[in-house]
Amino acid sequence: MPKEEAFAKLLYLAAAVLFIIGLKGLTHPRTAVRGNIIAALGMLLAIVVTLMDQRIVSFQIIVAGFVVGGLVGVIMAYRSSMTAIPQVVAVFNGFGGGASAIAVGAAYMEALKGEWIEEITIQFTSSVAMAGLIGAVALTGSAIAFGKLQRLIKERPVLIPGRHVINVTLLLICLGLGTWLVVDPTGSFPFWAMVGVASLLGIMLVIPIGGADMPVVISLLNAYSGLAAAGHGWVLNNSVLIIAGSLVGAAGFFLTALMCRAMNRSLINVIFAGVGTVVATEAETEDIYAGRVKSASPEEVAMLLSDARRVVIAPGYGMAVAQAQYAIQDLMLLLESRGIEVDFAIHPVAGRMPGHMNVLLAEANIPYDKLIELERINPTFRQTDVVLVFGANDVVNPLARDSDPSIPIAGMPILNVDEARSVVIVKRSLSPGFAGIANPLFAADNSLMLFGDAKEMAMDLTTALKET
Repeated sequence: MPKEEAFAKLLYLAAAVLFIIGLKGLTHPRTAVRGNIIAALGMLLAIVVTLMDQRIVSFQIIVAGFVVGGLVGVIMAYRSSMTAIPQVVAVFNGFGGGASAIAVGAAYMEALKGEWIEEITIQFTSSVAMAGLIGAVALTGSAIAFGKLQRLIKERPVLIPGRHVINVTLLLICLGLGTWLVVDPTGSFPFWAMVGVASLLGIMLVIPIGGADMPVVISLLNAYSGLAAAGHGWVLNNSVLIIAGSLVGAAGFFLTALMCRAMNRSLINVIFAGVGTVVATEAETEDIYAGRVKSASPEEVAMLLSDARRVVIAPGYGMAVAQAQYAIQDLMLLLESRGIEVDFAIHPVAGRMPGHMNVLLAEANIPYDKLIELERINPTFRQTDVVLVFGANDVVNPLARDSDPSIPIAGMPILNVDEARSVVIVKRSLSPGFAGIANPLFAADNSLMLFGDAKEMAMDLTTALKET
């Protein structure tokens, strides 16, 4: 092996080690920033080493792509709010999958011309087929996920008649075209035809899934984009791309499994059950609420808080939309200054992505040891005087304890806030959450509704509490 190639492989190994250390750092909020920087340095090292390869296109094209891609990334980063991070992740997944599919297609076409590889092997064509198939599914599936989260298309599932048969047929066609590619690698038609059919399959797989399950879908698509990148690495015989893609794929699958466990559901159930298809009708909603909803003012809630010894705050998507974390921090500090114990109840899928609430609250410098996960916080609600629910809905819905399979969130672990002495729900209206069902908590005997924007209500509560 030439010294230059050996040195490049050594640097690729160093980049892979940095990826692993960076991924490890992302497992805890205190080390997440450092982990992200370490992983970024690993990627920078991998890029520099790759640019040393003599088989690349001209540096003018590389610089142009770098500038355009960097500009798009900077604009997205600055213009996207924290509530839009799931959409950003979906876009990145789609870009990654699409780039892998297009790149392996280009590499395959060059190989057909007899360029850069001596022989088209079964390993090569199998990797091309895998990367093209998975990358195309990730591209269009992520586009649909983005559209649903951005509300460009309906968040509710679009249930096409016979969709399961259609999906199986599309998958079999893709496998047939992939087999054709492996058996007879003499033309590019099987590859591009497979990419086209796989793109349609990506749409068909995601469009029947409702908003309640979209975080799981995005995590799964992230794993797909990683696998596509790993296949791309096998095509190019690039070890760092194989390692990076495998890490992303494995991490994505682990996260998907953890999220499914947090929702007490199987991945098959998420993909095929069509969660969100049951939307509460006005009659059903009225039957649950039936004039039992009690509205309160900030002054009334402040009096309740002033007599409390322990308060738990349960944040949700409504807090993220209103960017209420800073106002909630002020309320927390005021309560603690009066000797009241304050904790935060964190549901693993509150918001739209795992860790969504943790990031927002950390942004407001709320101590990490105050963020208590579901398993630890649930046993303490019976000893809690007041729970303040800011914009959460499905993750505090008691209907999840029902075994009726027609209820979309049946069996999903929830925050047992209804077991507290008093519950105050801060919400704009009685509208349902992503699952599309009413919430009996709103009409419970120990519940009060504080209608309004989460940020404004947190500020009003702080003002009212100062006056008590």
